[in-house]
Amino acid sequence: MKTNSLLLKVLLGAYLVVFFGYLLGPLIVMSFTAFNSPSFPKLTPWECLTFEWFDVLANDERILNGIENSIIIGIGTVILSVIMGLAGALMLTQIWPKLRATYYTIVIAPILIPGVVLGISTLVFWDRISIMLGMSTGGILHNGIFLTILGQSTFIASYCMLVFIARLQRFDTGLTEAALDLGATHVQAFRKILLPFMKPAIGSAAVLAFLASFENYNTTTFTFGKYPTLTIELAQKVRYGINPSISALAFIIIVLTVIGALAHEIYRRRQQLALANGAPVSAVTGSFQLPKILSGNPAAIILILLTLGGASTIWFAQSYSPDSCKMDVREQKRLIQEERIKAIREKRQLNIQQKQHQGPDVFGGSKSTAPATQSPGKGAFGNVFDPGNLDKSAPAPKPEKPVTSPGKGAFGDVFSPQNLDKAAPKED
Repeated sequence: MKTNSLLLKVLLGAYLVVFFGYLLGPLIVMSFTAFNSPSFPKLTPWECLTFEWFDVLANDERILNGIENSIIIGIGTVILSVIMGLAGALMLTQIWPKLRATYYTIVIAPILIPGVVLGISTLVFWDRISIMLGMSTGGILHNGIFLTILGQSTFIASYCMLVFIARLQRFDTGLTEAALDLGATHVQAFRKILLPFMKPAIGSAAVLAFLASFENYNTTTFTFGKYPTLTIELAQKVRYGINPSISALAFIIIVLTVIGALAHEIYRRRQQLALANGAPVSAVTGSFQLPKILSGNPAAIILILLTLGGASTIWFAQSYSPDSCKMDVREQKRLIQEERIKAIREKRQLNIQQKQHQGPDVFGGSKSTAPATQSPGKGAFGNVFDPGNLDKSAPAPKPEKPVTSPGKGAFGDVFSPQNLDKAAPKED
């Protein structure tokens, strides 16, 4: 039993390592490339520790503009998606039971539609509406931020609705019925009973909607107009060439995500501790007590270590200069390049010398190593092309015929001047 238990633990540990390595490996590698000096993001070979890519990121106006547009669009998408998702979830609980399945399918359908189709349909639909209303091309219905919020909300609202449905399944409808029986209006029952119960789901849906909007590309690429988001800017940078400043951005996003997750874990554990001691959840307030947190909250320990590591990194970045390291690396690259050039030249010279010591390759086989002092014409064909043989093989010149008188030829002396005079007719 002990052997099987040990083997099971080893296999489980190996599975967890592979699983988390598959999920987090690319993010870890990309984070490390933000601190390497080469101009292209790469982990190996490691050259110099540098923080210059964070400065490059801070001075990149296109990236900063994309982040600003993404935040604005994300906030608008959160507001619209949470409202529509909560309304859809409440409608699902109030609709006639026989129609719930059909209604649920209709509301969930935008999740199954490709984002490209949603982007094109949003652009075309609101353009037709603008034409019908007689609005100019610079109106609100052609604004990139407005169209992007509408296009993203069409499917993100469905995600929010699923979160609210899961929360409403645990809600006791008798509470609102009792409030109504006691004279409360529907608005009061919703604001004082249902809304506080849905507050955790609203927070979760808001975070989900913001992250889905922040990383969306397929729908946004057709609707952003003059307001490109961060994903659009990153896609254009990848198309025309990237540098490690993108890795620096990824590192910052990862750190902020981890800090947010740890902060939420600390808050949740404090709530559980308060409930275990008999205190209400609303009593979980007060100052940040370090000794109690360190004694019973591992997430707080990790958060503190992460904060200390970030502070020390910032301090080290202010005092560290990678210039000397870059000069050494540049000198090493120059020496390696010179050695490569020298090796290529030596190889080329060796090939030239070998060609000078080799005879003609007649039949395409191995070249014969005939001496370089061999007389011209000596080769695979013997001395056929020797100048002396060429003189001997040349035909001997024929003796010239004696010059005869004009008119002597193949026709005899027919064209002789005397015969021409005799053949001419006499004048009367």
